[in-house]
Amino acid sequence: MSDQTRTRAPRLRAALAVAAVTGLGATALTALPAAAAGEAVAVQYRQSATGSDQVEPWLKVVNTGTTGVPLSQVKVRYYFKADAGASYAYACSWAVKGCANITGTFGTLANPTATADRYLEVGFTAGAGTLAPGADTGDMQLRFHRSNWQPLNQGDDYSFGPAQTAYANWTKVTATVGGVPVWGTAPAGNEPTPTPTGPTTPPPTGAALFDDFDYTGHADPAIGSHGWSVRSNSGGPGVPGATWAPENVTFAKEGTNSIMNLRSSTAGTGESTRHAEVLTKATKFKNGTYAARVRFSDAPVSGPDGDRVVQTFFTINDLKAPMADDYAEYDFEYLPNGGWGEPANILYTTSWETYRPDPWEAVNQHSEVRASYAGWHDLVLTVDDDSIVYHVDGQEFGRHDARYLPERPMSINFNQWLIDLAGQTSTTPRSYDQKVDYVLHVKDQVLTPAQVAAKVAAYRSAGTAFEDTVPAS
Repeated sequence: MSDQTRTRAPRLRAALAVAAVTGLGATALTALPAAAAGEAVAVQYRQSATGSDQVEPWLKVVNTGTTGVPLSQVKVRYYFKADAGASYAYACSWAVKGCANITGTFGTLANPTATADRYLEVGFTAGAGTLAPGADTGDMQLRFHRSNWQPLNQGDDYSFGPAQTAYANWTKVTATVGGVPVWGTAPAGNEPTPTPTGPTTPPPTGAALFDDFDYTGHADPAIGSHGWSVRSNSGGPGVPGATWAPENVTFAKEGTNSIMNLRSSTAGTGESTRHAEVLTKATKFKNGTYAARVRFSDAPVSGPDGDRVVQTFFTINDLKAPMADDYAEYDFEYLPNGGWGEPANILYTTSWETYRPDPWEAVNQHSEVRASYAGWHDLVLTVDDDSIVYHVDGQEFGRHDARYLPERPMSINFNQWLIDLAGQTSTTPRSYDQKVDYVLHVKDQVLTPAQVAAKVAAYRSAGTAFEDTVPAS
C-alpha cells in the first residue's frame, strides 16, 4: 500500500461545495479475557529477504485453540523502525488464502523504541473464511518497501529475524482476535489494551453535534436552520456535466428511525446524471469523534448494474493553494463496482495531507478492504493529537500517522456520485441509494465505538433528534 497508489481525480468538494490501534500488540499472556476463551492463534514467521530494497515477512497464522476462528477477526502486527521521513508501500506476492483476502496497513506506535516506531498490520477479509482448530492459513508471502524505492535498513527492526529461514513460531510478531491480544510480545511500552466491545457509559457531556435526520424533505427549513446545506451547485467530483440535485436527497421513516437517502441516477450521459450531497455549512469541526450509521448498496434500485459509484461519509476543508499544508480530508468511501483501477467492490479510508490538481500529486495515507459492504455499517473516525483512527462495525479498520492531522477545522459531508460512465455504458435509466441513519460529532473527545452507540442511544431515549453545541471556529 502506498501514499500515492490511488490514481484518481482530485477532490474539489471543498472548493465547490464549501468554497495503523496504537500499541495494541500482544504480549505473552498468563490469562486471556473471557471473550477469547477457546480462541487462540500462534503466528509463524520466516524472512525471505535480507537485502536493502524491501522487507519480506512471510507469515502463517495457526489456530491453536479449540474453536474455529473467523479470520476477519484476526489482526497480526510486524514491528519495524522507519527510516527518517519515509513512507511505505505494502504488497502481497502470493498467499494460499488469496492476496485479495489479505489486507495490510501501517500504523505508528504510541511509545517508540530503538527498534520499533511503526508496524505493518495484516488483516483478513470475510473471503478468507474461518480457521478450524489445528489448521493454518498456509503461506502469506508479504512484502513492503519505501514508497520511493530508496534503500531501507532491516537490521534495526524489532520483528526482523535474519536467521529465521524456515517457518517457526515467532513471538516478535503479535496477534489479536476480535481486539483481544492472544499472541506475541509487543515492543516495550506498547503492551496490549483489549478493545472494549461491551456496553459502556457515554463520556461526560461536551460540545457535540447530533442529527437523527428527521426532516420532511430537502426543502424543509429546519435543514438550513440546523446548519446543513443540500448541494445544488455544479462541478466535480464525478461525471462531467452531471447535476447535483437537491431533490435526490429525501427523508423517510424506517421502523422507528428517520432516514436520510441520497440517490444517484443516470441514463448514460453527463446531462442525465444526478448526484447527491449534504454538508454542514460551517467548517468548525476538528479533533474529536465523528460517527455515522450508513447503509451502502451494491446494486441499483432499478436498471442495469455496473456504474462506478462512490458512497461516502467524510470531513474536509478547502485547498487554498496547490500542495497547501493546511488542507485536510478524512474519508470513508465505498465503491460497490470498483473504480480508480479497482475491478470490484472496495472500501477505502483515506487521510489527506494535501494535493496538487495539475499535474496531479497526492499526499495521503489510506487503508482498504476488498469485499462487499452492502448493508448498514457503523462508521467511526477519531482524531486526536497523535493519530487518525477509523472503525467499521466496532473493529479498527485503519490507523494513520500524525503527519496527516488537521491544521484547520472542517465540514462534515455525505455524498454519492459516479466517477465516470465507463463502468456501464447502457442508456437505460438506473439509480443507486445510500442511506444515513444519524451523524454524531463530539468535540475533542475520543470515543470508542461502544461509547458512540451509548451516546446515540441516550439522545434517542431522551427524544432528542437534533443538537449542535459545537462552537463556531
